[in-house]
Amino acid sequence: SKGLIVHSILYGTDNSVTVAALKRLGANFKGVGLLPDTATDAQLDQFVDDNLKAVRLNYVHGGVLSWDGAKAMAPRLADRNLHIQMLLHSHLHMAELEDDIRALPVPLVIDHVGWPDLALGTSDSGFQRLLRLVGDGHVHIKLSAIYRLCAAPYDQAAPFVAALAAANPAACLWGSDWPHLMLNRAHMPDAATLLDAFHDVVTSMKNRETILVHAPDKLFFD
Repeated sequence: SKGLIVHSILYGTDNSVTVAALKRLGANFKGVGLLPDTATDAQLDQFVDDNLKAVRLNYVHGGVLSWDGAKAMAPRLADRNLHIQMLLHSHLHMAELEDDIRALPVPLVIDHVGWPDLALGTSDSGFQRLLRLVGDGHVHIKLSAIYRLCAAPYDQAAPFVAALAAANPAACLWGSDWPHLMLNRAHMPDAATLLDAFHDVVTSMKNRETILVHAPDKLFFD
């Protein structure tokens, strides 16, 4: 009855395929789209009309929106109840981004558990910075795409998911990352197995409901 579709970089800034899907699925489905640094107020207004709730930024591979562009756009996003979704590596990028993130006037959703280097462990300084931002409510974190971090049964990722969920379940979101594009040597996962891995780590029914229901409701539907 509800869902979120994240637009693929494969389509560039042409959000039409995602917008068409949202129209077919109905008002309870929201989207995350792509806009360039040069987006106009008219483009942002159309973004809202198209039921898109966030702009997507890839700090790992680059793309159509830069971090400087997102920061400059942030006040206009705030005016429209929009937010930013961002892919980064916590072990590489958090030190340089933390102060800017704390100053953002809009919510920031960080993808894929912060895409950490699992070999560094949860004590890594970048991951600890991310934990503090989550705990302080400065960012939302997606507990998604652990199959991109390690192979099933995903035990190596479990301590990272557990730490984030414990830091602030109200700032955590779960997602399947289906249909698993651009695997880049990762194995194609099974969505049910990914959800099982989440349940194995987050055992509190209250926290499960917060992460799976209340947190996305507040971010995307309030």
